[in-house]
Amino acid sequence: MAKTKEQKQAMLKAMTDKFEIAKSVIFASFDKLTVSENNELRDKLKEEKNEFLVAKKTILNLALKNQKQKDVDISDCKGQVAAIFGYEDEVSPARIVKEFRKEHEEKIDFLGGILENKFIGNEKVSALADLPGKDELRAKLVGSLNAPISGFANVLAGNIRSFSNVLNAIKTQKEA
Repeated sequence: MAKTKEQKQAMLKAMTDKFEIAKSVIFASFDKLTVSENNELRDKLKEEKNEFLVAKKTILNLALKNQKQKDVDISDCKGQVAAIFGYEDEVSPARIVKEFRKEHEEKIDFLGGILENKFIGNEKVSALADLPGKDELRAKLVGSLNAPISGFANVLAGNIRSFSNVLNAIKTQKEA
């Protein structure tokens, strides 16, 4: 059943709003996915507060133009195009799709994306997918900040250990 003009305008407004609040958007071709694989990918994306949306290319293009993304044109892409919105982490949509591709014999392909309001090609999206996520970066930062403190504590404990070893050696020497 064809959508009414009001329904299309509501979809356009919703899509424009999603482009506005998303930190990153990845465009992907997903023609080869089965329904169950599609649902599996949606669930994985939803776990990290991402959203997988499929809309007509004309609505995607109009939403992009509303966001002043004139250098992005989805209509040239073949097949169905999904827009994957990353709301909290810029890297997680690309990383999740890349992991999913490994498991499902490359049934989904990157077409490009938007990061910091600039279009990036599929090569840059693949490079973005290789970056660690926010949680992993935070863990590395905490480890780096903790390393000098724990090293200092080990040096202080080493002096006490050495002193107790000397006292134990004296004790065993006097007992003998």
